[in-house]
Amino acid sequence: MAVSEHRVAHISEIPDDQALITEVQGRPVGIFKVDGELFAVRNRCPHRGAPLARGTVEGTMLPTCKAGELKYGMDKQVLKCPWHGWEFDLRTGECLFGVSDRRATTYNVRVENDYVYLQM
Repeated sequence: MAVSEHRVAHISEIPDDQALITEVQGRPVGIFKVDGELFAVRNRCPHRGAPLARGTVEGTMLPTCKAGELKYGMDKQVLKCPWHGWEFDLRTGECLFGVSDRRATTYNVRVENDYVYLQM
């Protein structure tokens, strides 16, 4: 399958830690800027079809070596679905903690001359 590339926004249009939601080739996509790094996720949760890019970018509670103990981690690396709270790794789309083997669809992003390009 051939990769197509689309100019989707100027870097200044993407808010920090939130999504710029756009449509590319008929697909809704959320583009996130987190600590200066860009991520793109299809705006559809694989669980129940929620608008995933309307969720929050945050961290999550991680298990520790001590039984029953948790600690906060993965700060600004987790996209949390607004409907049911499912958590996805913002980089890979992987659903966290074995809840499901379904993944959020992610896309490669690059910046050239302050314009953001999405590869599909």
